[in-house]
Amino acid sequence: MDNVARQYWYLTPDGNKAGYIQSHRLEELWFHTGTNCNIGCSFCLEGAGPGNDRVEPISLEDIKSFVAEAQQLGIKRLAFTGGEPFINDQMVDILDYSLERMPCLVLTNGTKPLRDKIKAVRLLNNKPHPCRFRVSLDYPDPDQHDANRGAGNFMLALDSLSVLHHYGFEVSIARRSKPDENREEVNRAYRPFFEKAGVPPETNIVVFPDLHRPEARVAVPHITENCMTTYQRDETRKLFMCSFSRMVLKKNNRMAVYACTLVDDDPNYDLGHTLEESLKVRISLRHHRCFSCFSLRASCSEP
Repeated sequence: MDNVARQYWYLTPDGNKAGYIQSHRLEELWFHTGTNCNIGCSFCLEGAGPGNDRVEPISLEDIKSFVAEAQQLGIKRLAFTGGEPFINDQMVDILDYSLERMPCLVLTNGTKPLRDKIKAVRLLNNKPHPCRFRVSLDYPDPDQHDANRGAGNFMLALDSLSVLHHYGFEVSIARRSKPDENREEVNRAYRPFFEKAGVPPETNIVVFPDLHRPEARVAVPHITENCMTTYQRDETRKLFMCSFSRMVLKKNNRMAVYACTLVDDDPNYDLGHTLEESLKVRISLRHHRCFSCFSLRASCSEP
């Protein structure tokens, strides 16, 4: 981004100084494995689906320099999202390499691509560092889940959760939220399914609001510098993913570092070619998804 464009990026559309995050230390590095997916969900925040290549698949060679830099910077964990990561032919090799170096988290829909590779995935539990899996279970209702993901996929994903836990992996789930829901009540509704799967009743549930599809134009309040000092404190600003995390992805055959997992549809959030370079950029909170972080503390990360 040139200097003129960068100056504009630091202003809200009505000309006020935009709120921002200045990262000081990275703890987590995400890789986007590509937007190809075996399922085409209407709500997918990545716009993923069968044959989709908006974000290109990464290879083992693509990630090596970033993993090495992550180690140099003291980053504590790696995470992988998609699309469906296990559609990527090199996913198991990528994890095999990564788990030699640090803990990993993998987001998966828990359906056929994972099950096709489950024997190889099982062997990853013998690596020096642990691998955690987050399986998508949109609602505590198989019919609601399957309305978007296909008949039988709730029970298949639940069984995958069970299998992964049985193999010794730590597991969690991701679900969708509704605006006026009682969060604790909805989370409790998963307990019978956790019991059926034989996973701990306190299995972590990561809750996502409706973040809309890529390149959506969503009207939200503008986040100004004043918002970030009036309604946020130093400790809450550090909870924004762009404060401690980065996302690496591939577009136009080029690897790039983005501010977080939720803004890859805006090239302004391309922060350069290296993690070190990305730390020099003050991150403007202009994307509509930034408001979910600001108001709801939405996050793709897990403790």
